[in-house]
Amino acid sequence: MKLKKLLESLHLIIPYEGEDREITSIENDNRKVQNGSLFICIKGYTVDGHDFAESAAASGAAAILAERPLKLDVPVIVVNDTTRAMAVLADTFFEQPSKKLHLIGITGTNGKTTTSHMIEKIFADYGRITGLIGTMYTKIADKLIETKNTTPESLTLQKNFKQMVDAGVETAVMEVSSHALDLGRVHGCDFDVAVFTNLTQDHLDYHKTMDEYQRAKSLLFAQLGNTFNQQKAKFAVLNADDPASSMFKRSTAAHVVTYGIDSKADIQAENIQMSASGTEFEVVFGNRRYPVNIQFIGKFSVYNVLASISAALVSELPIETIIHSLESIKGVAGRFELVQAGQDFTVIVDYAHTPDSLENVLKTIQHFAQKKIFVVVGCGGDRDRTKRPLMAQIACQYATDPIFTSDNPRSENPLEILKEMESGVQGRNYIYRVIPDRKEAIGEAVKQATAGDVILIAGKGHETYQIIGSEVYDFDDRLVAREAIEERK
Repeated sequence: MKLKKLLESLHLIIPYEGEDREITSIENDNRKVQNGSLFICIKGYTVDGHDFAESAAASGAAAILAERPLKLDVPVIVVNDTTRAMAVLADTFFEQPSKKLHLIGITGTNGKTTTSHMIEKIFADYGRITGLIGTMYTKIADKLIETKNTTPESLTLQKNFKQMVDAGVETAVMEVSSHALDLGRVHGCDFDVAVFTNLTQDHLDYHKTMDEYQRAKSLLFAQLGNTFNQQKAKFAVLNADDPASSMFKRSTAAHVVTYGIDSKADIQAENIQMSASGTEFEVVFGNRRYPVNIQFIGKFSVYNVLASISAALVSELPIETIIHSLESIKGVAGRFELVQAGQDFTVIVDYAHTPDSLENVLKTIQHFAQKKIFVVVGCGGDRDRTKRPLMAQIACQYATDPIFTSDNPRSENPLEILKEMESGVQGRNYIYRVIPDRKEAIGEAVKQATAGDVILIAGKGHETYQIIGSEVYDFDDRLVAREAIEERK
């Protein structure tokens, strides 16, 4: 694509009148620049892309997009905000790929990963070629790609959408984080369905207040647009039991469909029965009732299922297919995942890393635990510090044997993180242990457990690493637990 043609999409107040070069790729990493690339200088948290513009030019960049003039031998186009411009240019360069997909976005504090996997499974079982973008990986048809962020930056996102279109993908499902919404990573994404799971405390290290966190989430629904297309209707799927839904409803012009358990909703779950092996309930919408029997446990799982049913229904899939798919799902990696190695007690690994998610999981375990409930839990470093004492309080309130340990301490001192957790429970007559080494903590829980006990290892879920300082170490809660069980035999 010619540079001038590409830049037309920016609608610059002062049009570019320089040399019109052929652009073969768009990059914001100078190490990926090749002959013909447009290099975009992005100011990051730790590095400034402007410092690498000269290197990009030397590697063959045809032009540079920057926020200030640079003395280089290639054309330099100056804009006020390269991050916003990158989203527009990526959408144009890759020929607006999201418009060619049925795109479903899921946002919320908890449940995004499980809900996105459920929805993707429903569409795949219906015969659609699917794509998935989220915390665990990116899936393009049958190809899996590792991901670094829950929602990639706009350039990577549009590249992924283009690859999906080229691979014949029809329906794409993606997790949409509050960071991504606030930072504009999803600018240019043509969502057809936006799903809200719930809103509880998280990411206050970034958003500072719950009001700002909620505002960021509302952007997904506002960005569904302000027009009505009868051939391609847009839907906001909202949790009627969460107070934040009222704001999201006001934020969107799209058709609103609600789901819920306790409040009146368009799609509702009634007569919920839980056991150690799964959950049964009736889904009610219109004047009809449909029995559902899922291999997931807990009220939070019912919400995820309702959100998935709603997203599929507004996408015009038949209810029988939807329910059949959901009933066949055995689980999602690191989400209430059982570790079974022949032991006579239960070991569960879950991603619960917020106060609300930890409480939900522990309450669910209380429904079937016969004896003691162990919980091994920590809090990540360089993240929301205000939730640390809350996590400790919940662990002590709902488990009989809490063990506080390290999560991903990152640049923080693990012992200081644990002290902040302890501040929430000191002086309350709670009994707990502090074992900073995560492997040792998991091993101690396994050693102490007896028949009928339940161990919850919370916080990291599917992650296969632990970040200590600037180093990334191999660490998988599931493997560590399995090894501890084997050693005990």
